[in-house]
Amino acid sequence: MTYLVPFDGSALAEAALERATEFADLTDADVVALAVVPLDERDFAVERGWIEERERYDPDEVASALEAQVKKTSPDATFRCERPEDVSSVASVTTDVVRTVRVVAQEVDATIVFVGSENAGRVSTPVSSVGAPVSEDPRYDVHIVRHVEET
Repeated sequence: MTYLVPFDGSALAEAALERATEFADLTDADVVALAVVPLDERDFAVERGWIEERERYDPDEVASALEAQVKKTSPDATFRCERPEDVSSVASVTTDVVRTVRVVAQEVDATIVFVGSENAGRVSTPVSSVGAPVSEDPRYDVHIVRHVEET
């Protein structure tokens, strides 16, 4: 079994990775943390909090930072980074992220996709959310993490 976690570095994505890791420990499954880092989408990187407004965007640096965060949260997880090219708007970036998650889910034969999203499954979904479109794919189960556990 393989559990896939789309990972953007947010608190909810980290909570989803923690949850997937807990499940994997109980079921002897593999965990794959997937970062989708578009090559030339500086605005997307700012929106995600990967860089500051005036900071230079380097997709390799973002990927390295996300990988370090994954390894700190779940040392045994496999980190995978995909880098879609040539998207022209935030809506297109989100569509490309969703497409990438679905393709990777199929490639790794994901049993469950753990999605950290405040918005997945709601009737109205923001354009920037990948949770709802990813959760619509019937090839895998979806575990939606909507809350970060307080410690």
